[in-house]
Amino acid sequence: MTNGAESDLSRIAAALEESAELASTFSPSSVYVQHKGWDGPVTEADHALDELLHRTLVRPGEGWLSEETHDDGHRIGMERVWVVDPIDGTRGFLAGRPEWCVSVGLSVDGEITAAGILNPWANESYLAERGGAATLNGETAQTNDHEELSSEVTILASHSEVRWGMWNRFRGASFKVRTLGSIAYKMALVAAGKADAVISLEPKNEWDVAAGALLVEAAGGVVTDADGHPMQFNRRDTLIDGVIAAGPNTHAAIREMMNRRPATSTHLWTPGRH
Repeated sequence: MTNGAESDLSRIAAALEESAELASTFSPSSVYVQHKGWDGPVTEADHALDELLHRTLVRPGEGWLSEETHDDGHRIGMERVWVVDPIDGTRGFLAGRPEWCVSVGLSVDGEITAAGILNPWANESYLAERGGAATLNGETAQTNDHEELSSEVTILASHSEVRWGMWNRFRGASFKVRTLGSIAYKMALVAAGKADAVISLEPKNEWDVAAGALLVEAAGGVVTDADGHPMQFNRRDTLIDGVIAAGPNTHAAIREMMNRRPATSTHLWTPGRH
């Protein structure tokens, strides 16, 4: 089965293993850094991992969508497209925080069917396939689920969204808020039950969330955009209008809360990593 789910997952696992070896050769204190304006920093490690993943994953007839590769639109209409972020959370990488990851998803007809997320500094490798279980380092992963957003619930948020005051609308809520840099890694943590939910109030690109979306769903959770709509991938416009990822009951409780607490401030989005 050249194009079967098992083969695809094996390809992802092998590519992530090579990525871990390559990432270990870069040091945040000495890596070459460029800045892309609102798009934030990009390093030689981002480019090197992008090249490695493209070389190891893509086969004839497959498309490619990556944060670090110019999108020429050739992927549009292709059945199988790799959706990749070589380093999601570059700012965390540069700061020496284990809040970044390598994120790989395979879109088949707009649906992610196999995915992997690697955080080499935390020694965590997450894998999932459509119709199968999500795993963390080979052990089955499962989302938490809560009917109410009590003080036992921890929701992961963006450093910058909290800093900009976008989470002020939730003041007085009883749940805990923990900030982390990488949206992909936040989603992986929810899939593994290490946190209860992720909310991104700002748009994300497909490469930010493709792998994490399948991980959460394979672990028993629900993933939508901020308005509760299901996600589709390999679209011409790669922006997704926010993210909610959680167990089914937790997700429903978050949607209810957000409907009760609509945003009152001007939309603050600027493109880039958050």
